[in-house]
Amino acid sequence: MTTPDLLIVENLVKRYDGLLATDDLSLTVRQGELHAIIGPNGAGKTTLIKQLTGEIRSDAGRVIFAGQNLKRVSEPGRSHIGLARSFQITSLFQNFTVLENVCLAVQAHSGHSFRFWKKINNDTNLTEPALTILQHMGLEQRAHTVTSSLSHGEQRQLEIAVALATKPKLLLLDEPMAGMSKEDSETLIEHLLELKNRYTILLIEHDMDAVFSLADRISVLVYGRAIATGTPDEIRNNEDVRQAYLGEEA
Repeated sequence: MTTPDLLIVENLVKRYDGLLATDDLSLTVRQGELHAIIGPNGAGKTTLIKQLTGEIRSDAGRVIFAGQNLKRVSEPGRSHIGLARSFQITSLFQNFTVLENVCLAVQAHSGHSFRFWKKINNDTNLTEPALTILQHMGLEQRAHTVTSSLSHGEQRQLEIAVALATKPKLLLLDEPMAGMSKEDSETLIEHLLELKNRYTILLIEHDMDAVFSLADRISVLVYGRAIATGTPDEIRNNEDVRQAYLGEEA
């Protein structure tokens, strides 16, 4: 049985003063897979993520998500229907605890009005799902720790936890390993291996060890175009990809 496509990108274009950041780009992400996007700097990877989330408007093409054309759907609207993004640079409330950060995301997604943040810890409707998410990300022992005191790797884990609190249908991860030590990267890979059994994930990442460990399929972007899509073995052995990006030692 063919796995249905959760995300369909068709002929997407984004121009900046004549420069094509995405150039007639088409790809699909299947329900339940971890699909990685790789490519050299300037290939258009982050631009693509911004187009998917609605942060920037495309000049041409369309994005179909869960059967819905997103052309007229706002950035908050896309989040509400199940697109959740984790950023290259952490964007957390540094003076709040780990638990409070996730509780606020749970609260925001539920549509409840915000209450003074110190009361969040007393609301089991918020704390129980938040603690479950923290457990999935290995942060349950850090729940009452102020976020600013977390290590860089832990902050990246927390940012993914915040994204998970929105109950995403598709989790967009934009270089989650950026700036991490080898040990932190290995820890995050373990958590992502667990998450890929529960979520459909679109991963942009420069760490090739992580990509080839995690991905079900990989798309390679060069100058805004997808030059190849396939399994890790297919991509590793693709001559065009080796010449354009991976190099002869891939």
